[in-house]
This record gives sequence, C-alpha cells and structure tokens, in this order.
Amino acid sequence: MKLGVLVSGNGTNLQALLDAEARGELEPGKIAVVISNKSGVPALGRAETAGVPTQIVDHRGRDRIAFEDELLAVLAAHQVEAVVLAGFMRVLTAHFCDRFPLGIINTHPSLLPAFPGAGAPAQAIAHGAKVTGVTIHFVDATLDGGPIIAQVAVPIEPGDDAARLQERIQGIEHRLLPSIVRSLAAGELSCEGRLVTRADARAE
Repeated sequence: MKLGVLVSGNGTNLQALLDAEARGELEPGKIAVVISNKSGVPALGRAETAGVPTQIVDHRGRDRIAFEDELLAVLAAHQVEAVVLAGFMRVLTAHFCDRFPLGIINTHPSLLPAFPGAGAPAQAIAHGAKVTGVTIHFVDATLDGGPIIAQVAVPIEPGDDAARLQERIQGIEHRLLPSIVRSLAAGELSCEGRLVTRADARAE
C-alpha cells in the first residue's frame, strides 16, 4: 500500500515512520510521498534524507477546497492509497476525507475526546487532569474526530509543563504510530478502528 504523509513542522512522527520502513516494519506499506503545507520545515529534510519524494502545497492565500484539490492531485500522482497525518496542522474538510474513507490516520496527544485541537498537553495541565495520553484515530471532517483505533494513557507528573509532557507523549506516539500504519496497510483495521485478526476477517 502506497502511503502519503502530510506534515507541517519538525516531523518526529514522520521520522518514526521512516525508521520503521527502513527496518521493514511498515510492510506492506510504503511511504510514497511527504507533503508539507509549509516550506523549510525539518520534516521535509527528514524525508529527503530518506530518499522519499517531497512536495510543498502552500495553504496560504487560497480557499480550503483549492488547497485540498492540490493535495489530492499530488497524492494521486504518487498513486497514494492511504494518508497519515504526522503533525499536519490543518483541519481537512469532507471534500478531502471522503476521497479516503477509513484511509486517513492521525495521532493526537490526548485521550480523545478530551482536549481536542492544538496545545492538548497544555490544555490537560491547565484543566488539572491527572492522566492524558495518545490517541490514534481515523480522520473525518470533524476536529480530531473519527473512530478511535488505539489509546495509551500517560500520567501527568508533578512539575510537568507542556513541553515535558509533550516529550513523554511523543515517545509513545513514535512506537505506536508505525504499528498502526502497518496494520492499516495490511488491511487489519475494521471500520470501528479495532484490529481485525485473520479469523475475524474470515468471519466477516
């Protein structure tokens, strides 16, 4: 399965995917293209170092549909079958999401539905939460919505600030995301987001 990865910044989750692919741990998935809505971000350099094609699709100065149409055109040119959002800081509309039904995965630094949107670790600390975590989910046109695939809890420790908490969350994301992407590529995820075993697949 050819994968397109959308990024906006540093690209540490992208790096986890690239490293997993280099170890043969994404098969049958293969990263076909990395697209950023911003130029000059470290994520693009990570992809280029790994020999993965990159493209910049700037969102500025255009409406959302025109932006998404260009994203879709680039993905189609690389024959992408599924999409991974790896720190992509744009909300996608149904116009885009409907082209990849149950084929877009995102990682979010909270236990959704708690603390959606940007700055989730800071939101959790400000709320006085004792536990937050990581959510991997299918993407739909709602903000951090869509069926949840996997969640891992992360305790909030005394003295945590947003940066320290984010670092611990990312450590889990970097391990969890590649395994979920591999499962997606292998056709092992159901429409509810749960893992489907071979026995389940035969039953269905």
